[in-house]
Amino acid sequence: MQNAQPIEYDYSISKAFTFATILFGIIGMTVGVILAFQLAFPGLNNLAGEYGTFSRLRPLHTNAVAFGFALSGIFAAWYYIGQRVLKVSLKESPFLMTIAKLHFVLYFITILLAVVTLLSGITTSKEYAELEWPLDILVVVWWVLWGVSIFGLIGIRRERTLYISIWYFIATFIAVAMLYLFNNMEVPTKLVSGYGSWIHSVSMYAGTNDALVQWWYGHNAVAFVFTTPIIAMIYYFLPKESGQNVYSYKLSILAFWGLLFVYLWAGGHHLIYSTVPDWMQTMGSVMSVVLILPSWGSAINMLLTMKGQWDQLQTNTLIKFMVLASTFYMLSTIEGPIQAIKSVNAIAHFTDWIPGHVHDGVLGWVGFMIMASLFHMVPRMFKRELYSDSLMKTQFWLQTTGIVLYFTSMWIAGITQGMMWRAYDEYGSLVYSFIDTVIVLKPYYTIRAVGGLLYLTGFLIFAYNIYKTVTAGRVLDKEPINKTPVAA
Repeated sequence: MQNAQPIEYDYSISKAFTFATILFGIIGMTVGVILAFQLAFPGLNNLAGEYGTFSRLRPLHTNAVAFGFALSGIFAAWYYIGQRVLKVSLKESPFLMTIAKLHFVLYFITILLAVVTLLSGITTSKEYAELEWPLDILVVVWWVLWGVSIFGLIGIRRERTLYISIWYFIATFIAVAMLYLFNNMEVPTKLVSGYGSWIHSVSMYAGTNDALVQWWYGHNAVAFVFTTPIIAMIYYFLPKESGQNVYSYKLSILAFWGLLFVYLWAGGHHLIYSTVPDWMQTMGSVMSVVLILPSWGSAINMLLTMKGQWDQLQTNTLIKFMVLASTFYMLSTIEGPIQAIKSVNAIAHFTDWIPGHVHDGVLGWVGFMIMASLFHMVPRMFKRELYSDSLMKTQFWLQTTGIVLYFTSMWIAGITQGMMWRAYDEYGSLVYSFIDTVIVLKPYYTIRAVGGLLYLTGFLIFAYNIYKTVTAGRVLDKEPINKTPVAA
């Protein structure tokens, strides 16, 4: 006979990752705002010597946001969701608890070392794979520990059925493991040449092959860090917060397999008009367009989950965050395939339209969903009412305004760049010099920087709201079933 006693979940690891999410979010977004203002006002590059230049700060920004903020939020959500949907507590297994603690400690050390090395200029110079080989080994170790945690909890679960969120977490673990290992195969320079540094390395691939493997990894780092685990989170938190069942479980499964198969082949669209074989470029374009189907399948499933309950948008700020996150996901996953069409890519590639596309996804989809998830989790983990609904609403509108300013300014800037670069006079000569395009873009860079500042301000409000919830929120008598309690 099944034990009727409620399970006491252990949230210690989830709490630790929650605080890491906020810390690395502040670091990564602050650096991002500095970079945005440096582009608009280049003199700001000189404020901190070599450590304040764009080239030093840019990889720090991308890594702090992608692998500090986002991954911390994903791990926090896993250690919360995993226990609850599998109906098992971490404290029931001393082995898995030790694994989880080791996972957090090694992860935290890795990110701190990444900050130090990147600021010091120690980098492979490969997008999203800048960390040198000693840190790569650390990443592999704690990624394997996370896998042990996932399959360990699944192995001792009480719930026979694996909810769709678990499927997406498993996909994240397996895909990133494969991608990271293959792309980061490198040899210390000292070992190859007999001189140079032991820390610095050279890739085991060369030329076009290196580019192919890099963007097979690079685009799928977006797929399996910014997409699949975030879908896992919304499939759990949106139904829990709204009290609605997922609209279609069949659609979630169909979108899952479609996403996994198609996404892995889309990375070639980063290499259009390069030395990569033409058939690979075409495949990247075609698969990118096909990717609309599983992406929108997931997004529409999320939005239809609110069918008949849209009035909750007026009364529940967390639902606003999640619904707008889904909307930004739809926007981003139609914009990416459009940019992957060869004729469009001829104008878009190397322009500011590309970061515009990336950031409506990262800021709107990933950022909103992680913050909404933490807003849902924190009152249940700390048994306290959320501190302020008015602060949540202020944050929501500040950040929404910031995102809109960011991507619209970058759309205009990118298309302007692309058209100016391709403008010829009657003699076949270029009409504009490169510096002409830089001067024209300054107003748009300024607008982008202001948008980023608004988003950062909203995130600082979020951090304060979480801090006050943990330290001063009204103590809850019992766990809320659906809507998260929040003080006015």
